[in-house]
Amino acid sequence: MDRRKALRNMGLAMGYTVAAPTLISIMQSCQGEPAMEWTPDFFTKEQGSVLTKLVDIILPKTDTPSASEVQSNLFIDRFADEVMMKEQQDFLKLTMDKFMAKAAKDAGQENAANLSAEALEKTLAAALKVSKAQRANNKKAINAYHEAMAEGKQASLNDDLAAYAFADHLRGMTIMAYKTSEYIGEEVLAYDPIPGEYIGCGDVNTLTGGKAWSL
Repeated sequence: MDRRKALRNMGLAMGYTVAAPTLISIMQSCQGEPAMEWTPDFFTKEQGSVLTKLVDIILPKTDTPSASEVQSNLFIDRFADEVMMKEQQDFLKLTMDKFMAKAAKDAGQENAANLSAEALEKTLAAALKVSKAQRANNKKAINAYHEAMAEGKQASLNDDLAAYAFADHLRGMTIMAYKTSEYIGEEVLAYDPIPGEYIGCGDVNTLTGGKAWSL
C-alpha cells in the first residue's frame, strides 16, 4: 500500500475540536527543535523513545520524510500536553503503558524503551489487525470504559483492548501530526497561501492534482 498517496485523499478522523491558532502554535513550537535534544513535555523519556520509533513505523521515510523527520513525535507530545483534557491524558498514558508492557512481553524483554523498531512493529501490527466486527466491538468496549469512568465507577481494560486503543489512537494522531507539519503542508498537500479566484464547479483532481488541501 502506498501510504503517501493514501494520505493525500484521507481526511482527519480524530475526535478533537481544536482552534486553528492552537494547532499553529504547537506546530511552530516544534519547528527548529533538534530531535536528538528532545525532552518530552507529556510523555516520559522512555515513552518518548518508543513514540519516536512507532510514528516512523506508521509513516516511514520513502519519497517523503518519515514522521519523526517532520517532528510528528514532538507535535503529539505537545498536543497531548496542551490540548487533551485530563481524562484523555490519563487514558493515553494508561493505554500506552499497557501497549509498552505487551510489546516487552512479546519480545521477551523487560523494558520496551530498549526494543527495536522491528519488535515494536510486531506488537503494533498485531494490535491493529482486527476484523471490522472486532473493531466495532472494541469501540463499544472503549466507550463503555469511558462512560463508567465518567460516572465514577470501577472500570478496566484488558491488555489486548488497551493495546488496540493505543495503536488505533496513535495512528490517527500520527497522520494528523504529519499532515499539519510545515513540509507536508507545503510540499506534499495542495497548498495555496494566497487564495485567488474562486472556482465553485471545478474538478478537484484538476485543481489540486488529486491532493487534499493543506490545513
